[in-house]
Amino acid sequence: MSGVVSGFTVIFLVIGIGLAIGRLGTLGSGATEVLSRLVFFVCTPALLFHALVTSDLRAVFSSTLVIAGGTALTIGLVYVVIARLWLRRDTGELVIGALSSSYVNSVNLGVPIAMYVLDDRSFIAPLLLFQILIYSPIALVALDMSSAQTSGRRVWRDAIVAPLTNPILLGGVAGMAVSALGWHPPQAILDPFRMLGDASVPLALLVFGLSLAAGRSGSADPQGSGDPRLDVALASVLKMAAMPALAYAVSRWGFGLTGHHLFAQVVIAALPTAQNVFVYALRYQRGQTVARDSALVTTILAIPLITIIAITLG
Repeated sequence: MSGVVSGFTVIFLVIGIGLAIGRLGTLGSGATEVLSRLVFFVCTPALLFHALVTSDLRAVFSSTLVIAGGTALTIGLVYVVIARLWLRRDTGELVIGALSSSYVNSVNLGVPIAMYVLDDRSFIAPLLLFQILIYSPIALVALDMSSAQTSGRRVWRDAIVAPLTNPILLGGVAGMAVSALGWHPPQAILDPFRMLGDASVPLALLVFGLSLAAGRSGSADPQGSGDPRLDVALASVLKMAAMPALAYAVSRWGFGLTGHHLFAQVVIAALPTAQNVFVYALRYQRGQTVARDSALVTTILAIPLITIIAITLG
């Protein structure tokens, strides 16, 4: 338990520094975007590459991949059914709401928590690859198909091309390929990736703090079909209550996991909604309020929830 407390202390302090820097405006107005791009395009791909090259691939193609992926898809589907039958939302709003209820913040919070709380980066790698390789393309295809301006050929082209241009996916695939070949690169080659990867965690936490300082920027949905507060409430409850509970049930009684492995699966499911969802919402002009507010609500709730999980299962 002391290790969990120490890990959260490290995470909260760095986030607090980022929040303070953001409030003071020390790094300028564009710091959040620049640093987030650095984390996304350089540091996290390097981290994932180094982690996969230096670890057993069985840690990636493991129960974590099935549990995390299956849980996310199930919760997203539950949201779609409820929001369609009860709230009467259209396809675009349903997709954004489903992502808000199940697409976790695997980079800004997932990687640091895997490092400092779970003490094992391999737990987050399967989730990263699942969300980038499977979940995002499914969501983007659905969003494109709901847009009258997009042709069918372009929908499927984007579904194939988008994952292949994602730097985190490329880093992960490259790492798996090297590991599968059984090649052990010289230390002089691995060290730059390790150095850049080590920068991913503190920078991601600083970016998260900076984003909190930025506040609730954004505009209301231009095409919203109803009161978004109901959607936010539904997405938040599913994300922070139903998803961890389902992960616990599947892990405990479906896969027979106990101890630290059970703890890790529930913590992963309790991560808040990813900011990527808001990016998708802005791009397609659907569900911006739901994506933004659910990310904020679940982030606030994640701190006490993961603490309770750590006390109960850790």
